[in-house]
Amino acid sequence: MSWLELSVRVARQNAPLVESLLQNEPVLALTLTDDADDPVLEPGVGETPLWPSVCVTALFSGDTAVEPLAQLLSLVPGVDRPQHVTFRKFADQQWERTWLDRFQPMQFGAGLWIVPGESDAPASATHVLRLDPGLAFGTGTHPTTRLCLEWIDKHDFTGQRVIDYGCGSGVLGIAAAIKGAASVVCVDNDPQALTATNDNAERNSAQDVISSMRPGEFSTQRADVVLANILAAPLVELAPRLAAAVGAGGALVLSGILEEQAEEVRAAYLADFPGMEKRVLDGWVLLTGTKPE
Repeated sequence: MSWLELSVRVARQNAPLVESLLQNEPVLALTLTDDADDPVLEPGVGETPLWPSVCVTALFSGDTAVEPLAQLLSLVPGVDRPQHVTFRKFADQQWERTWLDRFQPMQFGAGLWIVPGESDAPASATHVLRLDPGLAFGTGTHPTTRLCLEWIDKHDFTGQRVIDYGCGSGVLGIAAAIKGAASVVCVDNDPQALTATNDNAERNSAQDVISSMRPGEFSTQRADVVLANILAAPLVELAPRLAAAVGAGGALVLSGILEEQAEEVRAAYLADFPGMEKRVLDGWVLLTGTKPE
């Protein structure tokens, strides 16, 4: 099998339009990156990334026609092919090599590692999460993902019930499963994200622990840990629902928050989680709190 990779650079405000247009095509994987090539954490459909210029990269099967995609993108303001749109074709092995060049094993905390495909994990790795080519776009490299994974690395999940809200490719939820969680509910509004989550769960032998669903299928249930790595505005909007999902003595872990947005998000959860702690990495914030028993 061969692959077709499409890359288009657009103004931030036009990224949701590009994403929406491509979601209607037979796209296999989709990622958004900023000018510094930092993935935007598998944003949900219609969510707007926070950078002035955004590169949208999409993966298709190799027999996908190029010209209809180019014509589709011509509907986006400011897109002038070939200046802003590029297409590349890869054979299976070429794509694997390209992907591996982009995605090397990454360490989070003391012993949690994300490893591409069947690559060898370092001997020091105590917990290893493996991801497939094409299903790992935007995974692990952004500061908010790193903050969450480092928090997961420090905690024992044995027997715990976990919710990963806005799961993307399921990395956080699967990491919790690898660390011993008894059940993990992964929630996302993008069907492709749920497909990636299920595929990644199976690759990591976590399919019996992971269940995935759309927000409309999710009924508020109590969990020992609720993870939500999305953006500040939806975190504020979802505060009543996410707070209610944390059981007494349980932990809430929030990220996708810029440093200047942290107080607004903290205020939305303060009634249920007094004394939330903040950790900052490269201008991004992780907020964590414990619900009183």
